[in-house]
Amino acid sequence: MLILGVPDLELTAEDAALYREVNPGGFILFTRNIATPEQTRKLTDDLRDLCGPDVLICIDNEGGRVWRTSPFGHSPPSAAQLRAKGDSLLISQAGWITGRQLRMLGINLNLAPVLDIDHHPDAGNALRGRCWGHTDQEVINNAGTFNRFQRKQGILGCGKHFPAGGRATLDPHRDLPRVDLSVDEMMRSDILPYTALMPELDAILLSHIYFPLLDPDQENLPSSLSTNVVTRFLRNQIGYEGLVMTDDLDMGAIGKHFGTPQAARMAIEAGGDIALLCHELAAAPAALAEIESASSTKLNDSLDRLEKTRKRLARPTKFSPEKLDEINEDIWKLRVATLGEHGASAPPDAPNQSPVEDY
Repeated sequence: MLILGVPDLELTAEDAALYREVNPGGFILFTRNIATPEQTRKLTDDLRDLCGPDVLICIDNEGGRVWRTSPFGHSPPSAAQLRAKGDSLLISQAGWITGRQLRMLGINLNLAPVLDIDHHPDAGNALRGRCWGHTDQEVINNAGTFNRFQRKQGILGCGKHFPAGGRATLDPHRDLPRVDLSVDEMMRSDILPYTALMPELDAILLSHIYFPLLDPDQENLPSSLSTNVVTRFLRNQIGYEGLVMTDDLDMGAIGKHFGTPQAARMAIEAGGDIALLCHELAAAPAALAEIESASSTKLNDSLDRLEKTRKRLARPTKFSPEKLDEINEDIWKLRVATLGEHGASAPPDAPNQSPVEDY
């Protein structure tokens, strides 16, 4: 019930010993883990050899700046760039290309699409360029198309950041945002992409945002650790029965208010299924011990949902450098079709806004 990061480009004996001890449900890869397609596929094969063929191997390949496989190829246009172009065929191509690449690399769960509505496009909330729309219907149409086509390639999709990440004005990588929004207000807007796309979401990722109108008696309780948000709202009121995971528990929004092991237990007790520990892996054994202290009913329900998800995992396709070159060329063509020749070649027009763009 933990998804762990990987320190480097290949597994060391120390890494393997930690993973055998903790027996994680999955792994998440970042740019630090990716140099070449061959190296990346070997790493994912090694992780499956260590923890079993049905282990979750995740990545954030959204497009634009958040594209972890950029070290060996082009990045597709961002969600905001594709949204501005307004061509659903190009969005479907982005999902299709993403799925083809990830499956050949041995990755089976993409932590995308972002389902946040872009309420604050100029805010430092880590979402610049990552949202599929300024309205709920835009997000439903665009993010739904992207997700549908990555899933056609066998890659599971994950909607994020529930319940209303686009309402934040602070970056949860740095501190805990506060959003004064009621359930009724969210149901009229921010929740609509989740309810509309729920049958096509293999997982939902929880935000680290404090909603005082949902948790008035628990100061600074992130939504990812809130029983009112996860069980009463997401599970019971909305009726989502799939896999639920936290955002990275190493973020400042958690670290400034809770210890990572404590937060891992709280996430499971709140109704989540998997806690993400992406960077500070030394905390993993203590986090596991805390999770094991949660109620047996919570643990059994989560393990059941995890097992159902594992049954839907697709095996990697046969590795082919030639096909990966074709995919990279398709990404370039998509960039040109969306941004034009000059725009496709131009460097980013602004410095990185958030740590998420550097990972």
